[in-house]
Amino acid sequence: MPKTLIVLTGPTGIGKTSVGIQIATHFNTEIVSSDSRQIYRELNIGTAAPGKNELALAKHHLIHSHSIHEIFNASKFEKVALEILGKLFEKKSIVLLVGGSMLYIDAVCKGIDKMPDADPEIREDLKNQIKKSGIESLRLQLKKLDPDYYKIVDLKNPNRIIHALEICLMTGKPYSSFRSNPQKKRPFSIIKIGLNCKRDELHRRINSRVDTMIESGLENEAFKIYHQKHLNALNTVGYREWFAHFDKEISREKAIELIKRNSRRYARKQLTWFRKDTDINWFEPGQTDQIIQFIENNTTRK
Repeated sequence: MPKTLIVLTGPTGIGKTSVGIQIATHFNTEIVSSDSRQIYRELNIGTAAPGKNELALAKHHLIHSHSIHEIFNASKFEKVALEILGKLFEKKSIVLLVGGSMLYIDAVCKGIDKMPDADPEIREDLKNQIKKSGIESLRLQLKKLDPDYYKIVDLKNPNRIIHALEICLMTGKPYSSFRSNPQKKRPFSIIKIGLNCKRDELHRRINSRVDTMIESGLENEAFKIYHQKHLNALNTVGYREWFAHFDKEISREKAIELIKRNSRRYARKQLTWFRKDTDINWFEPGQTDQIIQFIENNTTRK
């Protein structure tokens, strides 16, 4: 059978982990995670990483494989993930890529052109601009120079905004033009499966998952890494809200409220991105049998 990569994606909280394990079990295969935060071994509860029981049901790769102190991005993920996939395809005809990090999925499916090295002087100028005028000035600049990336970037993450701007200013080209253009050929076929449901149900799932995280000790997990909050890996939903609470900027109740709100906003951003990809075949979380049948039908034809 030809080698086929099954990409299982969808918004945060939709249930990708559970469905992915069921698919992997059916096809007797393994899972490569495409979650940009589950990769960090110091982050567990707040990233909804698969637990021991789930990991025992299907072998996962790139879960807790790196430290928050390491520099890891979509370009590095492309290299590492393709190496893992190459080894897996030596013994498996079907492999799963499961996760919701948009750039990481594109890195594997389409490829990312090599980014030029950043100019230290431009970076320093941008950092000074934030100190003088605030991050909003950089947001407006990015919106003008690269409106496509502006639509999907975390606008509360100054490091990502600075990085995108320095590439724009240094090359005269949009930062987004260095991603997936042109599309690289891969030695395997790709079938994309997307999970989604009605908005009210998705919001309920997200809110419920945050409540479970709180009950499981997310506050304590965040406090243990609070002293390292300057790291880019920690500038993410589920942690930065707790850091604001520890800094006495917001109450505990407000932190929890913001985690839910920001998670819902991130889900909307993911769906906006995914809906542009006409190759994604959409299903609801409870349609695992239909998904498996769809995969079987489409792999048999090839």
